[in-house]
Amino acid sequence: MSSRSPDEFRLGVRPYDQGFRGGDEPEDPHELLHRARRLTAEGHPGAGGAWERAATALRRAGGALTPGDHADALDATALDCRGAALPAAGPLFFRAADLHEQAGRRGKALISRARALVAGPGPGGGPGPGATACARLAELRERATALHAVGQADTAETATVRLLHARARADLLDTAPDPVAEAGAVREELDRLLAFAAPHRADPAVLGVLADTLAVLGRITAPDDPAAALSRLRASIDEHRAAGRPWPATEQQLLLSAVLRTTGAYEEAATLLRAALASEVPDPPLRAGDRARLCLALARSVAGAGEPWRTTGGPEVADEEMPLLAESVHHSGEASDDVRVGALARLRLGVAYAERGRCREASTLLERALAGFSEEGDTAARVRARAWLGDCALRLGESGRASREYALAAVEALAWDDRRHGAALSHRTADALGAAGMPEKAARAYERAADLWRAAGDHNAAARSLRARSRQVRIAWGDVAAEVVLAEAAREAARGRRESAGSTGSRTAHDPPVGTAVPVEHARPTSVAGETRRPAHEVHSGDGTVVACDGAPTDVAAQAGSESGTGSGCEAGSETDSGVDQGSGAGGPWPGLRELPEPFGSRGRYQVNVYGEVGGTGQRAATAAGTRVQGCE
Repeated sequence: MSSRSPDEFRLGVRPYDQGFRGGDEPEDPHELLHRARRLTAEGHPGAGGAWERAATALRRAGGALTPGDHADALDATALDCRGAALPAAGPLFFRAADLHEQAGRRGKALISRARALVAGPGPGGGPGPGATACARLAELRERATALHAVGQADTAETATVRLLHARARADLLDTAPDPVAEAGAVREELDRLLAFAAPHRADPAVLGVLADTLAVLGRITAPDDPAAALSRLRASIDEHRAAGRPWPATEQQLLLSAVLRTTGAYEEAATLLRAALASEVPDPPLRAGDRARLCLALARSVAGAGEPWRTTGGPEVADEEMPLLAESVHHSGEASDDVRVGALARLRLGVAYAERGRCREASTLLERALAGFSEEGDTAARVRARAWLGDCALRLGESGRASREYALAAVEALAWDDRRHGAALSHRTADALGAAGMPEKAARAYERAADLWRAAGDHNAAARSLRARSRQVRIAWGDVAAEVVLAEAAREAARGRRESAGSTGSRTAHDPPVGTAVPVEHARPTSVAGETRRPAHEVHSGDGTVVACDGAPTDVAAQAGSESGTGSGCEAGSETDSGVDQGSGAGGPWPGLRELPEPFGSRGRYQVNVYGEVGGTGQRAATAAGTRVQGCE
């Protein structure tokens, strides 16, 4: 008799985790069954595979799993549902709950039902429970408390249901009318849970719940009190180890390293992640997906520690950062549980290559990353990948391709609340069209960019786009038409100066007004006779900097040469339009690329992104489901 029902086969879930096999595994079905029960009691990640092997051996011997064992096996299967299989977790948990009820395990049945609610689709089909599911979890919490009072649910079971409810509340914090006040209420609930479970910490299962409770506390405390979050996350990792269950600690290690980075402790974060990756504990080995995420986070920590050197010309961090990104790409290819990690690692590795002038290699990686982001639907990731692809193409002399990538990036960026990114990318589209020798199209693109800057309230940037438009108009339609555009540019610049003058009273002499252009270098003659290059500018805003490049030459003949493909026409602080070899990457990337929103940034103050960071400041974008059912470690 099969241990799995036809319904379970139709779910399309891979039967239990086959990845972990302990040494000296027995062959006797009853020994295999005993091993599966023990691993389940320990919360071991290898429990799913152990149940599958036990069920297979029993079937061959003419036996079958009991309802209680079958329920534990289904729970283990659901816990291993990742990536595309994640939607199957809910039905598996619900079936496990029914079987637990048949076996008289009312406490375990409540846990399975709670996990099913957590694993189910949230509002709009997204991951995680919505308000309705959270209310049902509150009912399950009350039932668990009542069962515990009459001895029909033990402390670990009751604490687990309470933790799942608290975690669901934590996931909904950013949808609350007052997220900070709601976070305080959730912290109080978690503190009560700690007080309830602490007297029973001698039970490893209870100690595991205590560790997870501390982790949730650390997560929702991080945006408001990083020091307290560090303390709780460290305690969570210690509790997992004390319980003899170090395997769920990957999430906590990622969270802890992320909080360390927010406090500037990049080296400590890197040390923590290196130790996690160097662990040689064979039982169980580190999952490929977890290793990929740890490598990605470590690369971020290393890059953060080396950030000051990126702009000063000092030592680079590529010696460690780039191999880590390559390793993350490799391990994410082995694991299908989260395609975001592989796509993001390819994007970052491609950017690292592009920053070092290896534009062709970068383009290959960026194209593969873009395919992954298209599947995942993250707008910020697609915009960044296309913008870097455009930059690489421009430096390789492929101006037509560059204009297409910039234009596609600009279209998506214009859907954001902050229109300045779309305006800057539209300006870059025009630069590329000019470099491709299409002055009429370039002029129209510059006009579009100017309109976007006006709509964003940045008249200085609009003036720069109009001045660039005048050069293309001069080539396409002559001097008279160009002078009309220049007059319009002068009027925009005057508006910008008036706005700047009206806003300087509340700012210091060293603080540039919001939306005004600030030169990053003095105007200087280039090595080409008769050509004067204006400085590049940065457009400072309240939440970041968007660079609207205006480094094009004023000499018309030099501009025409740039449009033939010898230069980008807009490399801030570079000499790319003076004949520098585009394939060498010597001109460097467009500085505005670094100011684009962060791919897969946290969606709110209390949300966690793919790096384990809480409360990211990047552009809000749609993200995919997580790698694991939350609350089911």
